[in-house]
Formats: sequence, structure tokens, C-alpha cells
Amino acid sequence: MITVESLNKTYGKKDNIFQALKDISFVIPDRQTTAIIGKSGSGKSTLMHIMSGLDHPTSGTVTVNGTNLFTMKSKEMDKFRANEMSFIFQAFFVEANQTCYENVMLPLEIARVPISKRRKMVMTALKAVELESKAQNFAATLSGGQKQRLAIARAIVNKPSIVFADEPTGNLDSTTGEKVIKLLFGLNHVLGCTIVLVTHDHDLAARCQQQISLKDGEIISMHTTPVAHHTNRKVGA
Repeated sequence: MITVESLNKTYGKKDNIFQALKDISFVIPDRQTTAIIGKSGSGKSTLMHIMSGLDHPTSGTVTVNGTNLFTMKSKEMDKFRANEMSFIFQAFFVEANQTCYENVMLPLEIARVPISKRRKMVMTALKAVELESKAQNFAATLSGGQKQRLAIARAIVNKPSIVFADEPTGNLDSTTGEKVIKLLFGLNHVLGCTIVLVTHDHDLAARCQQQISLKDGEIISMHTTPVAHHTNRKVGA
């Protein structure tokens, strides 16, 4: 469970103060899909960065599975994030000059997973996104959809309890983006991970169980809807 309480984020000083987030509070239950929606500059990415401990609030708290993120020291935070969270970004951020296998291996190295367990975990993740046949291919040779699927494999390899996805289909055409979204929702169902999706796409947000709309750093609406999961695991892009 993620609990956000009275979150504020201010940048600048004196006459140049900008308040990016204003008294934000909500709860995300375990295994739920939640969309944080808003136009550019609404504060949605700032909120995601604070929820994941990548940034600090000016005031307020974020509690993840009973742990207050901002009472931890830097090394504790890094370890917690490596074990509990993963990230999928619009720009993919895969290592082009490394193989698919090496890309997916990286989180396991950071989390210090024993070497004896890594190969099976990597191949399981690649199989989940239908890239097992590309294990030894360099990421640079993949299509855009395949790169995003590789990013998803890397995100799920360590079986995190929370996946943060920031505009994960922003660099994809609509057909490929739809396949990636079906894959993401399917993995939510199969793995039971909580998904926090940052988007400006209202249609995509409506497919999540909870929608939190931001404008100028404030929550302007919040809805919870029972939504049927997409469970098709045979996805290619």
C-alpha cells in the first residue's frame, strides 16, 4: 500500500517560489492500477518522483508498505527501491550496446541477487514479454516496441511490488502502444504488482482502477472504478 499524506513540493526562493504540489493526499491499495493524469506542468511527474523516493517533498510523507520513505538514509533508500520498486519511462533508457540479457540483468546486479539465480530470472522476464529469442541480440537492433518490452522485462525481473510507468507509450505508435499497455496490465494481473501510471491520456487512465487528476499541482478529481484486467500474455510489438 502507498499512502501519500499532505504532500507539498516547492521550488525556488523568495520572489521566485513555484509550488509544484499542493497538499496532496491519497491511498493506493496493493495490486491496484492507478493513473496519475494531467497536462504538462500539472505536477504528475514530480509526484511520481516523490512517491518513489527519487525526489524529496518540501513537506508531507509517503509511506510504502509501512515504511516512511523519507526517514531512511540514502543507502537504505537505494536498497528499498531496488527490492520493492521498478520504473518504465517514455524514453526506454535501455543500454543500446548491451544485449537484451545484459539489460535485464542490471537490476539483479544492483539488488545483489546471487549469480546462481540470475539466469533463470532474466530468461523468465524475457519470456514474459516474448523476447527470449532476442536474449543475445543487442538492444540497438530492436524496434521501438521491442525496446519498450525490454524495458518492461527489466522492470519486472526482480518481481517488484510496485511498478512506476511514466508515459510508457509516449514514443510508440498507437498500435504498438496498445500492445504494450495490454502487456503491462496483463503483468499486473499475473504478478500482482501495483502499477502507478503517469499519463496525459484520459482513455488510458480510464482503464486503470483509480484515476487521480492533477491541475497546477492540486488534485482536482479522484475516481475509483472496478476495471477488468487485460490478461492476454501473448503480446508482441
